[in-house]
Amino acid sequence: MKITDPIGDLITRIRNGQMRGLKKVSAPSSRLRKAVLDVLQKEGFIQDYVVNKEAKFENIEINLKYMYGDPVIKEIERVSRPGRRIYSRFESIKKIQNGLGISIISTSKGILSDNEAREQKLGGEILCKVS
Repeated sequence: MKITDPIGDLITRIRNGQMRGLKKVSAPSSRLRKAVLDVLQKEGFIQDYVVNKEAKFENIEINLKYMYGDPVIKEIERVSRPGRRIYSRFESIKKIQNGLGISIISTSKGILSDNEAREQKLGGEILCKVS
């Protein structure tokens, strides 16, 4: 099955897994998904992820993070879609919940959080917002 929006698929799997209270969620592997998961792990929104190479295709198992039984990710939303790309300069990247949340941005230096993009003075495509 061909997935036209891999980031949207990953976000939906994480959101659905947390609504069900699952500890782990799996998704097909790609470099883009790994980069997004690296940012989520660095910012403390997921515990970690493991790449399984046992099957015909690589799979990513994502260990979701909960605090006192509630998911750490309250809201995760896709911003830029395949039909409508949203780009932003580093000066105009908005803070999510006064800095408690993050935006994940695809820049020329790779996938970065909004704070890293502002520090490096890089703009790019806003992939998603996490709070």
